[in-house]
Amino acid sequence: MVAFKNIFQALILIITNAVFVLSMYYLIISLFGIIRRKHKEKVVPQKSFALIVAAHNEESVIKEVVNSLYNLDYPKDLYDVFVIADNCTDNTADVAEKAGANVYRRYDKNKRGKGFALEWMFNKIFKMDKKYDAVAIFDADNLVAKDFLNEMNRELLKGYKVVQGYLDSKNPFDTWITACYSASFWTSNRMIQLARNKLGLSNQLGGTGFCVEVEILRELGWGATCLTEDLEFTCKLVLNGYKVGWAHEAVIYDEKPLTLAQSWNQRKRWMQGFADVSSRYFFKLMKRAFTKFDFVAFDCALYSIQPIMNILIGLSTIITVVSYCMSTPQFITNAVNVIKNGNISFTLAGVSVLSVLLILYTPFLFYLDKKLNIKSILSLIILPVFTLTWFPISIQGILNKNDVEWSHTKHTRSMSIDELEKVN
Repeated sequence: MVAFKNIFQALILIITNAVFVLSMYYLIISLFGIIRRKHKEKVVPQKSFALIVAAHNEESVIKEVVNSLYNLDYPKDLYDVFVIADNCTDNTADVAEKAGANVYRRYDKNKRGKGFALEWMFNKIFKMDKKYDAVAIFDADNLVAKDFLNEMNRELLKGYKVVQGYLDSKNPFDTWITACYSASFWTSNRMIQLARNKLGLSNQLGGTGFCVEVEILRELGWGATCLTEDLEFTCKLVLNGYKVGWAHEAVIYDEKPLTLAQSWNQRKRWMQGFADVSSRYFFKLMKRAFTKFDFVAFDCALYSIQPIMNILIGLSTIITVVSYCMSTPQFITNAVNVIKNGNISFTLAGVSVLSVLLILYTPFLFYLDKKLNIKSILSLIILPVFTLTWFPISIQGILNKNDVEWSHTKHTRSMSIDELEKVN
């Protein structure tokens, strides 16, 4: 019994220490996202793009994304718009064609999902008479800000081969779920993506709103056909010595799920994909990190084990709550004695100050990106509830990592980019 208790306590210590170290690692990285210098100089458009929209039964939203792409502030002779109508049973293809897109219909029931559809389309791009410098990938529910290609062109001219844009929300305050999603993405854009870019690390592809040079696709091949093709391709790039760039001003608006059930299914699919990719790439990335002293690979490896990190955070939270409840009477007594004696320790003072700073930190970052308002503050209040749901979702994802059945999230929020930007 004593041995079991000692093992249990050691396990608790390992979990809490691991969470502390990982939290401090990401907190320190996030500090580099505070300062951002906007681009002042204009860059002449040089790169040509094939803009690809992957769509499965998206007739309600496909027109608006195509329109937003044709309204980009970029020379029209330097880009074309393509829509993959992937295994569609509705009028997605017809609506996209009427909007002016070059539509390619794909029917393959055995290879379902966005990754397979993109690989199929890339092979067609390679064989076209017209040659493109890069392809840019979008989802059917997206709206794309007018300066998107100018910013991608800028980053490609800096030497990046792959660049991710700023993922914003098309429906940030429709429900409490969309509010939490939006707050999470806004935080990630600044604290993770921008910060990593400034540190010279690789950014992470977000599934949409990114571009890839055609020559890199030819050299490495796509090959990313799992449930999280974006993570798989990111790991593949890092293993081959490339880094994903970041374009903070290349904005893409994405439609977030409205309900907890929709959100749960989507995030479970993400965690299944993460578990699959990490099982294939984590040790390869770690090997590169230690044999080539490649910190970029080390950082990417840590990111790939997100389901495990979510579970550790969930366990740490449970341990903390249980410990607090069991020690509350003694804690109150100790706190009263400290106040009476005026003997506040340096550690207690430090923890208190750090807690206050963390409470103010995220709203400050929202302010920097012009996202701070009453609704966004309220979203931060309910965000911890949303965050806790990652614990069971991550467990499900790991347990079902071999289930590669694609689940489609239905999108219905149809609006133009002009209407959206007026609201914002």
